[in-house]
Amino acid sequence: QVQLVESGGGLVEPGGSLRLSCVASGSFFSMYVMGWYRQAPGNQRELVATITSAGTGNYVDSVKGRFTISRDNSKNTVDLQMNSLKPEDTAVYYCNAAHRFFPSAIYWGQGTKVTVSS
Repeated sequence: QVQLVESGGGLVEPGGSLRLSCVASGSFFSMYVMGWYRQAPGNQRELVATITSAGTGNYVDSVKGRFTISRDNSKNTVDLQMNSLKPEDTAVYYCNAAHRFFPSAIYWGQGTKVTVSS
């Protein structure tokens, strides 16, 4: 069992930056691919970025060059640095953990809201 707790959301002006953090409890953090997803009002939840235990990141095209995902396996944390934020980045952002070898072992955080507005 993995519990995920996000923090770092808030209100920011267009062009600004925010850093989201997610702390995972439980064992074997390095066995999980970690990710950030987001859900805007009226939209489905979408993938933003994932990172393997080795630190390889993958991004949806809309955030490439602006967002950076990172993880610290010694601290059980995964962060999302968001720069050059746009109004369309407004959403609730969710931390996700997916076990590398057990597809049914997927966990979600409670979400943190990000609002990009002037």
